Amino acid sequence: MMRHRLPLFGRLDRYVTSHFASSYSVALLLVVGLFWILDMASNLDEFLEPWEDGETVGSMVLVRYYVLNLPFLFLQVAPFVTLVAGMFTVNRLLKKNEIVAALGAGISAHRLLLPVFLGGILAALGMVVMREWVGERVASRRDALLDVLENKRHEPVYENLWVRDLSGSFVRLSEFVPGDDGRPAEARGFAAVLRTSNAVVHISATRAVWDGSRWQLEGGVRSIVGDEKLVESVDVLEGFEFTPELVMTYRRAGANPLELSFSEIQDLMRRDPDSVIYQTLWQYHLTFPLANIVLLLIGIPVMIAYERGRGTDRMALGGVLCLFYFGADFVCRTIGLEGGLSPVLASWLPVLAFGSLGIVLYDSIRT
Repeated sequence: MMRHRLPLFGRLDRYVTSHFASSYSVALLLVVGLFWILDMASNLDEFLEPWEDGETVGSMVLVRYYVLNLPFLFLQVAPFVTLVAGMFTVNRLLKKNEIVAALGAGISAHRLLLPVFLGGILAALGMVVMREWVGERVASRRDALLDVLENKRHEPVYENLWVRDLSGSFVRLSEFVPGDDGRPAEARGFAAVLRTSNAVVHISATRAVWDGSRWQLEGGVRSIVGDEKLVESVDVLEGFEFTPELVMTYRRAGANPLELSFSEIQDLMRRDPDSVIYQTLWQYHLTFPLANIVLLLIGIPVMIAYERGRGTDRMALGGVLCLFYFGADFVCRTIGLEGGLSPVLASWLPVLAFGSLGIVLYDSIRT
């Protein structure tokens, strides 16, 4: 039968898109909600334990933390949400025999399901945008609340942080308190080392306070070790370029490197271009959003190939393939972060392998 050429975003596309949008909403609540509940079950008892002074954490602190943590949970499982939404959509179409009707009308299954893949592309782009947004606007506030909950204190204090500036100099902060509500950021137990061609400069201070453009030092001492040794007091840090935001980036790089934004990883790579960890994370941030498309290419053909089976069986099989993908992705990424695989291979191998399988499966759909 002659295939019909359908206008893009016509009535049929809008119909399938509405199914995918509603399915995505259900999958989002189901998957993210499940991970949210698991996170609460794992940590809530610890968060509610009394503090040393007998106080307990305020309910609003808990609410704010779990609300701010939602975007990070979504970014961890977003490709799985897209897969579940795609399988829900195909299952609806199969239940009503609408795929068979479309094939009988000369409309290929590939064309019928085009809105689903366009939705997957939008989900991938949304992941990229959201990762940058939460890295810039949400991460520091979420991390501050988590520090208060875990260490049971009224203000976040991060200990033993190392920072590297663009010149290659290193700065150590025994304690760092991020600024909030008009309070400036400050570091306690400050030490910095700058190596030049002629000398080594050591700067130490009992306290350093960020005034918005530079660090003001309390009890600052600068020692210049070269042909002669010079010791002098200093009130302002000079020769080292780093901000409180950079300190928090390095802190997150050590605690939760997968939650770094793309721009933060690029900034860290400029400061340490030989780091295999940053190179792998940079590649990974390019490939992980593509999982939205790869999983659709694998899951949708499975749904259609077993259309006579029960919907739960088809979705279970698609879920198993999804777990295989995430397992391969986890193994390759871990080996890459440890230097066992090149950053490019560690990040792109799961996408290329499962993507190739998905293309073969999707091309085999009867049209």
